[in-house]
Parts: sequence; C-alpha cells; structure tokens
Amino acid sequence: MTEYGFTRASEEFISLRIELADLVVQTLRRAGLHAFRDGEAGSPDQPGAVVYVDPDAETASASVSVGWRCDASLVQAAVDALASGNVDAPAVRHPGMIGLHMQSALIKILLSAGIIATLENDNMNPDHVLVFGKVSDLPPALRPTFVPPGR
Repeated sequence: MTEYGFTRASEEFISLRIELADLVVQTLRRAGLHAFRDGEAGSPDQPGAVVYVDPDAETASASVSVGWRCDASLVQAAVDALASGNVDAPAVRHPGMIGLHMQSALIKILLSAGIIATLENDNMNPDHVLVFGKVSDLPPALRPTFVPPGR
C-alpha cells in the first residue's frame, strides 16, 4: 500500500510496532512519567513522553520513537520571544534543552527495562529516542553482556 509515494508497512508489521509502542508507554508510565502514543484522544497538547509509530515499510531509523513534549506554556513563551525578535532569550532554548535532558533519561529508563533504545541521529528530531525492540528478542550471541561495576 502506498500513501504520498511512500510504501506502507503491512498490517502485521504495524501491529508489531504498536505492540512495541504500547510496551514503551507502559514502561515509562511505570517509571512515573506521563506517556502516551501520538494520536491518542486528547493528546495534541499534552506534555510528556510522546511515542510515535512509523507506518513506513522502509525507514531510515527505528519504526518506534519517543519525544518529550513540554507544557504548551513553555512552547508559547519561546514562540512569543521569537515573534518579538528576541532570538537570544532563554525562553527560546528552554523547551529544546528540556527535550535533550529528557532524551537521556528516557533512554536510561528504557534500557533498564530491557528495551533497546538509542539517540536519534536526525537534525529534524535531535531530541528523539529510537526504540528497536526488547533485548530478550535478540539472539543470545547479540545480547549485551556488560555488567556495570558494583553489581
């Protein structure tokens, strides 16, 4: 199936991606964060961890990703500063800095729960987290063996 010239993943693959996205949401909620899938009812301006499912058949990155959404008042303060020509105002950089700090926390939370997550290497979404699956889904030879000191 194609939409806008992009080949879409089969329903089977979309279902697996949604299952992974739901696991990510559940994991982040268990950690005490507000988390939800993109497009859920009432989610357009909700702050918290937004979990995205990519419907493309072939993606340059992971098919599930997570981004941090700040409260709308912080975003509005940045927009207001930019609109007034004050591009150096702290309010302009604040939402982006929060997103970058949360990126690190999100990765650590997901990794500690056995979910493979890493930094997004994309200028369009530099604060997003890529999610690839569960460590338990990897063949034993590919599973990480590192044990942090003190364990």
